[in-house]
Amino acid sequence: MSESKSKNGGWRANKWVRAAIPALLLHCSIGTVYCWSLFSQEIADYIGFSKGATEWAFSFAIFFLGMSAAFMGNIVEKDIHRSSLIATICFASGMALTGFFIYYGGGHPGSLVSLIGIYVSYGFIMGIGLGTGYLSPVKTLMLWFQDRKGLATGLAVAGFGAAKAIASPIMTSMLSGLGEGGIYKMFLILAAVYFVMMFIGHLLLAKPADWHEPQGKGEKPSIIATIKTKPVTNYIGIWLMFYINITCGLALISQEKMIFKCLGLAGMAGILSTISAVFNAGGRLGFSSWADTMKDRNTIYKLIFVLSIALTAIVMLTQGIVNGNGNGLLIFLVLALVYVVNAGYGGGFSNVPTLLSDHYGMSSISAIHGITLSAWAFAGLTGNQVANLIVTKFGKEEELTYLEKGVEHTIKVNPTGYQKVLIFTIILYVIALMACLFLVKPTDKSKEK
Repeated sequence: MSESKSKNGGWRANKWVRAAIPALLLHCSIGTVYCWSLFSQEIADYIGFSKGATEWAFSFAIFFLGMSAAFMGNIVEKDIHRSSLIATICFASGMALTGFFIYYGGGHPGSLVSLIGIYVSYGFIMGIGLGTGYLSPVKTLMLWFQDRKGLATGLAVAGFGAAKAIASPIMTSMLSGLGEGGIYKMFLILAAVYFVMMFIGHLLLAKPADWHEPQGKGEKPSIIATIKTKPVTNYIGIWLMFYINITCGLALISQEKMIFKCLGLAGMAGILSTISAVFNAGGRLGFSSWADTMKDRNTIYKLIFVLSIALTAIVMLTQGIVNGNGNGLLIFLVLALVYVVNAGYGGGFSNVPTLLSDHYGMSSISAIHGITLSAWAFAGLTGNQVANLIVTKFGKEEELTYLEKGVEHTIKVNPTGYQKVLIFTIILYVIALMACLFLVKPTDKSKEK
């Protein structure tokens, strides 16, 4: 099969129309889940609850993303049209219902109905849409771009990472421009917009005409049997290093705005966070494309973990977060750490499906990738939550005054607490590197001369 045409010819057999564009439409929609921090405080204020109480909605969303991917991988494997439609309906309806329960909470401040409704809508229903929507285009992309599988998955997963950078200014503008009740109005409007985008993606998404799924019990082994074709420690190693990379990424990313403020960059925090999102998306596309040129894709994870360990160690030794305010070199080192972790966090996502396909083949890749995404579910409950716990338990808050657009602001920061988070992440990064080196065995391709 040529890269753009098969026996059907025309647009129906075009890899960009049938794989890349629908993947971007799906992932650029569901990736906006990472915009949560933009409006979480506003939701909390509007419905009369603490920010800590509403934060669980995001944690639940990531948890059910991973768990729905794990349990629905076989559905994705059998019928991408059904799975992409499920994703479209669940994500858009979950967003619309979130808007409704925010609206209800505005009229009934402190109502548990509102808070639990947001947990169910944003966390559970949207979470199912996230998991199935994330999985649905991945195998299709790898089938259309068989010679550049890393580039293919990088394109889609980069869309997931870039969604925050694209949607953030739009959401910010909507929140300020929609007037009273803008927060729930934004959710209702975006639910309609994302439904249209995802439904178009659902209609376009299709596997190559010459790809036929194995049929019958004798042709397609179970997922467990597929995993057992290699030493079980091999899969444990992949799952573990994927879980740790996400956990460490979330631990640092969840605190990055406050870290920027500790460095005396409070007025630039928004711009610096957008740059972080660009590195996140760039890592997804760059690392996966780079991996296409390597015999062993696991080399990418070795690079990610070595760079993360080295920069974390340097910032720890220099106490960069604590001492960085006004020190150009330390500011550079801390920013380098934040951006490398963002790039590695994104690169870990885009490389895992292709690494799995190199080890276990393509026939059950959606199902085995789905099970592996359970690591994302557990990381969603541990990464930012553990980081918040460390910041709460260590150090003390200090008042910091800064100017923004000529107006003086005073905020409270805990540089020592953020610095202590690095102890947690460097220990995990070292464990991940050990798993990468000793548990994940080279593929047959990497042994070829």
